[in-house]
Parts: sequence; structure tokens; C-alpha cells
Amino acid sequence: MPDTPRVILHNSDTKSLAQSLRAAFPQAEFRECNSYEALPDLIEKFRPEVVFSVRFAGTPGFPRDALFGPHGPRWIANGGAGTDHYGSWDPERTTVTNAAGVAAGMMAEYIFGGFLHFTLDIPGLQKDKAERVWQARTVAPLDSKTLLVVGLGHTGREVAKRAKAFGMTVLGTRARPQAMEHVDEVHAAGDLPGLLPRADFIAISTPLVPETRGLIGASEIAAMKPGVILADVSRGGVVDQTALHKALMIGHVAGAALDVFETEPLPWDNPLWSQSNVIISPHCSSVYAGWENASFDLFLQNLGRWTRGEDLINIVNPERGY
Repeated sequence: MPDTPRVILHNSDTKSLAQSLRAAFPQAEFRECNSYEALPDLIEKFRPEVVFSVRFAGTPGFPRDALFGPHGPRWIANGGAGTDHYGSWDPERTTVTNAAGVAAGMMAEYIFGGFLHFTLDIPGLQKDKAERVWQARTVAPLDSKTLLVVGLGHTGREVAKRAKAFGMTVLGTRARPQAMEHVDEVHAAGDLPGLLPRADFIAISTPLVPETRGLIGASEIAAMKPGVILADVSRGGVVDQTALHKALMIGHVAGAALDVFETEPLPWDNPLWSQSNVIISPHCSSVYAGWENASFDLFLQNLGRWTRGEDLINIVNPERGY
């Protein structure tokens, strides 16, 4: 590996990233790119070995073909966790890493914020406050309830850890099941249908890959326990939004905290906007003060490994998508 790698920093604002890169690797030759449109030409002219890239303006228009084209880098460091916007690639030609785990704790807190929003009846309390009405209301505990974590990756494991602090029973699924801390039962992904009726709460944190597209459809939602509360921080396309909306309307799903959608931004005329038992957030469950610095610190750590010829952290398998 070269001692002085050529690097492109691709993000909407790269000033602070450039300063950190220059401080950590004074010998590195790099360029900054702040748009999707400019990246293909820069790649062709600069011929980088490494590109640090953030999907900062959504998936449409993302310059995927330039990254994997004839002049693309040998290593793409994805600044976020999800890599579905890259499609497929040849791992023998291009190594892709991600920043999985950087925001796992924050995303887990988002999930429990959603759960508590409904169990503590925050909407009802806010309504009473607005009307200056003092009336008795009932709150519900998380203690002794059952949580199903769909996808026991970095985020799913952080969810399980917090669930145990609340006294919950934790079920979980993963592609390759094995016993893990804070999870009472670890099941294969194919066992999901039998787990859904057991759960009082469901946290969806699986990546979007061909096997998980449409994973939570109409039949899966119908199999859920009546009154279940759901939180989704995975990717749009894992959950069938139309089927979920129908279940929310009749109360079969009592509440849902949704951070991801099939189309983003969520169209203004989507019926979920007017559904009172839904929390809608703009794909921001992983966005906290300092997350970009944490992601870039992981990249710098990996860049050191790359220059020394060591194995990289968080290499993504294109067949699995994580």
C-alpha cells in the first residue's frame, strides 16, 4: 500500500474533515468534493486510491457508477452504516467499509424514546396540557414485556442492552444465530414468523438487502400481537408501509416510531403524516452532535491500517450488504 495515498473527501461540508486528515496524515494528497455532480470528473482526473463518501443528498443522483468505474478507488469508506445505495460490486476489485456502530447507541435511544412516547401516553398528556385539563391517565411499564429485535447487528445489540435495563425479555434474529449478551433467545432470520406473535414491542434494525426487502409485509403485520408497538430504524423497503398504515388505523399496531421510509423525503400526501399514533422523523435517528467526527475518526483509524497493509475494520460483504 502507498505511504502517501490519494484521497477524496466527499461530503456536503468537508472543511473540518480536511483539517483532521491533514493533521493525522500530513503526507496524504487529497481533494475535497461537495456535490454529487462533481465527483465523476474529479475521480477521472485525480485517480484516487481512497474515497471517503457520505450519502448527503439522498440516493437519487448518487454517483455510484463513478465510484465503481474504471478510475474508481480501491477502497470506498462509506461514512454511514447503510450501503444499499451502492448496489452490488466486485469485492476483489473494490473494498467497501462502513461506519456501523458509530451511531448504534443513539439509534437504540431513539427506539426507546419511541416506545416510551406511547407507553407513557405523551400524546394524551400533551393534549391535556394544551387544553389545560387535569384528568387521570394511565401509563404502561416496559418491565416484564417482550421485545423482538429484528437484526442483532451493532444497533440491535445496543437495543437489547437497554431493554435489559428496563427488565424486558429480549428475542432477536440474525443471519447467523449465536448466543449473545443481553438477548434471551437468538433465532435465525427464518424464524421470524413464529416470533412476531410473542412480542409486545418490535425494533427493526436490519440492513436492506434482497432477503430483507419486504421482510415485514401484510402477513407478518397480521401475525403481530394486537396492540404491539413498533420502531423502525432500518431502511425504507424493509417494512410494507401500506400494510403498516392499515394496521395503525385499526389499532392492531398501537403505535409506530418511523425513521425510514420507502420514499424519502416522505411525500406530503402520504397518509402516515396524518396518523396520530405515528412518530415521523427524517431519517435522523443516527444524527447526533459529533457523529460525523466519530465516523471520520473510524475512517482515519482505517486509513492508518490501509497504509500499513493491515486488515480494515468494518469491511462490507456485498452479498450480505453489511
